[in-house]
Amino acid sequence: MALKLPKIPKFGKNTNRGSAAKQDPYIVSLDIGTEYVKALVGEVKGDHVEIIGAAKQRQRLTDMAGGAVTDIAGVVDNCDKALREAEKMSGVVARNTVIGIAGELVKGMSTTVSYRRARPEVQIDMVELKDIIERVQRTAFDKVRDQLSWETGSNDMQVKLVNAAVVDVTIDGYRVTNPIGFQGQDVSIAVFTAFAPMVHLGALQSVARDLDLNLINIAAEPFAVAKSVGADDSTEFSAIFIDIGGGTSDIAVVNNGGVVGTKMFAIGGRSFTKRIAQSLSVSFEEAEKLKINHSAGALAKAEESAVADALDTDVEVWLSGVELSLSEFDELDHLPNRILLCGGGSALPEIKKALQTEWYKDLPFARKPKIDFVAPADVNRVLDHTGRLTSPQDITPMGLANLALDIVGTEAKGEQLLQRLSRTLSI
Repeated sequence: MALKLPKIPKFGKNTNRGSAAKQDPYIVSLDIGTEYVKALVGEVKGDHVEIIGAAKQRQRLTDMAGGAVTDIAGVVDNCDKALREAEKMSGVVARNTVIGIAGELVKGMSTTVSYRRARPEVQIDMVELKDIIERVQRTAFDKVRDQLSWETGSNDMQVKLVNAAVVDVTIDGYRVTNPIGFQGQDVSIAVFTAFAPMVHLGALQSVARDLDLNLINIAAEPFAVAKSVGADDSTEFSAIFIDIGGGTSDIAVVNNGGVVGTKMFAIGGRSFTKRIAQSLSVSFEEAEKLKINHSAGALAKAEESAVADALDTDVEVWLSGVELSLSEFDELDHLPNRILLCGGGSALPEIKKALQTEWYKDLPFARKPKIDFVAPADVNRVLDHTGRLTSPQDITPMGLANLALDIVGTEAKGEQLLQRLSRTLSI
């Protein structure tokens, strides 16, 4: 019996991606990782998105470095293969796309503006809110530009806003999710902003253009992960997310339901694979197989010991990167005592073992952090109908699909309304 596919929407005479109607309910989530391109096709249904197609394609060593595109043509080819497989599974050709961005030079922070209103009896309107968000973005931009100039030694680096979302609003000490229509005198608004170098953004825009996709958003990946798990459920949710990808480790800190900031550093799964290859004198491909089997506990005892020994030093360096990154969140009195892991690299047993040591003693943790893994079922408003999204490496593309829902969905409101407003200001 032939597989019955969902009905393909009528996009016109052509069947390529460029012929999709503007208001179609289908979205593409594209996670262009250092090791794999992961593509999801989803259908927006009210307040959630159903994943109906999923595929991934391995990248070559020369296609990506540290989360950034280094060969546009190679990445386009890999994305095209993943997209075609996902489209074949879903039976639809989607065009509206959210792409994730990562890398050491992607900077994210929350900036708070507090002010006293001259006329507290007047309701807050969209004009006032827009003015405040623009002020926050200008302040954050100056901070990021100075930071990147210091890190790179270049005063000429061009950066652009890629993410902006209102994460916290209080009026006269009362916390609200949407300030529109409220009266009050003392207003405090915190806005998360993420910036990236134009060269990285331009590469992703070129990839989308060559694939004939309608790029509706480029999102900082740690922000996408943090916003998709827990943060929308409760204003009391606090956690540290660590996404260990192929080229980078991405950290996001969520405090009381709001994303405080994100940090990234260039140690990921590929670094561990290279160390195994060097220590055991094997090829990169063989080392990758050993790493995957080691994560699954499928190696013989002698190989298991050799791989573990090879990883010890690099995991120690990785842990130092985590400690350094978290030390930069000095605006918090206490760091959340819950650490949630995701990404393919998180499967290495040495990662969780390292985080269970006493490394945190010099950081402002109230008590020893608890280590857990993010499961696909934990991602808010995203339902998997493919059966393929089963591992920690699937969290990031699912998080991107969650963000796409705020842009494409028609029933999102409250905080999502503010996220859409912020997004329009960033273009």
